[in-house]
Amino acid sequence: MGSEFTSTEVFRPAFTEPPGTNLVGIPVSNLTLPSPDLAYGRPYDELCAKHVRDTFHASRVYIVVSKSLAANTDRLDRLVAALTQNDIKVVGIRKGITPHTPWTEILSIAAECREAEADCVVTLGAGSTTDGAKLVVLCLANDIREPAQLARYSVESTDIPSDVRPPTVPLITIPTSLSGGEYFSLAGGTDDTTAHKSHKYGFLHSGMGSKLIILDAELATLTPAYHWLSTGVRSVDHCVEALCCLTATPAAEEKAERGLRLLVPSLLRCKANNKDVEAYHRCQMAVGLAMDNVRAGIPMGGSHAIGHQLGPLGVPHGVTSCIMCSAVMKYNIRHGADNPDIAARQKKVANILWSEPDVATALRADGLKPETADLGDLIDTIVKTLGLPRSLKAMGIDRDIIPKLSVRALDDFWAPTNPIPLVKPEQVTEILEAVAG
Repeated sequence: MGSEFTSTEVFRPAFTEPPGTNLVGIPVSNLTLPSPDLAYGRPYDELCAKHVRDTFHASRVYIVVSKSLAANTDRLDRLVAALTQNDIKVVGIRKGITPHTPWTEILSIAAECREAEADCVVTLGAGSTTDGAKLVVLCLANDIREPAQLARYSVESTDIPSDVRPPTVPLITIPTSLSGGEYFSLAGGTDDTTAHKSHKYGFLHSGMGSKLIILDAELATLTPAYHWLSTGVRSVDHCVEALCCLTATPAAEEKAERGLRLLVPSLLRCKANNKDVEAYHRCQMAVGLAMDNVRAGIPMGGSHAIGHQLGPLGVPHGVTSCIMCSAVMKYNIRHGADNPDIAARQKKVANILWSEPDVATALRADGLKPETADLGDLIDTIVKTLGLPRSLKAMGIDRDIIPKLSVRALDDFWAPTNPIPLVKPEQVTEILEAVAG
């Protein structure tokens, strides 16, 4: 995946390799999970109208847009205008989906799409808008209208229908963050109709996910800096944990290194100048590289495993990486003396960061030296330089919740794949205490 910055359209598959046999702990060898296509180089509204008409031959579009983009910018209006000018009817618009993607909202949007005979769904924004739309098109394909029906399709269900139909209404995603969910077939949704209203379920079936991802760096400059930079650190975390994974393949290491070299210097540039469109584009290019390894089944480690437990406490995914990645790297070095591969992999990542001039300048400005700073120090300084949270306290999380968090983290599919397998609560407690603040 190149980082070319162009004013002419690039249209190609996001991934050239098939997915791995296991996706975030879910066996997928029996599923068909095609790569989404990727388009960039021209304005998002122009590309969307073109591909709705020419690639998907659709004419009735339903749009799910983030509340902030709809309320604070003209970008929704521009998209509607471009579609209308191409004789494409906008049959519905939903402004915002609640975080963690409540099922009632998914079913409501699906009902509106069904009633309006929508033949394409477009998302403008990121996070829950993307996750929610993946579920909407699954609901349309399988005539899912009630929560009890939707429950049968979750990966936790013991009663998954034998004839799950892949989505036929194409999903186009136009992301405005760096979290990467648009590259992923898996979707998450929260059952808000039962007593277990905080439980988020995963959904993964053949054909799920975005069919086309449209990237527009100029559009991305409108994303609030905190959200853009913190989701960027999430992708940094994907690259770092892939490079530190003891079972990573050479191909995975190569992609993760390219992603890291694109991402960290570009995030620093975005922090310095939120109009640096090329830096925003380079960040977007890095996300595909970071997500390629997750899709290939390269196991992540403790940062992701523990971070997953912070999400239900209201900590955004990107911020969980800001807090956890450095602490997990330091824990692994501290307890990995009997496995020289752990230190060697961390040293390789550190050398990559020091070899990037803009990154090295930021590290030295914070008093770090290559001879004495470990990878955890480097990541902590990068997060600090980006102006992002680095402790539980900064997010309003008290120390007294650490024991419960430590137990819950052990159930995560990536706890045992940490370079130092996390199998006891006291291990997680040690990591969390280091970032309690």
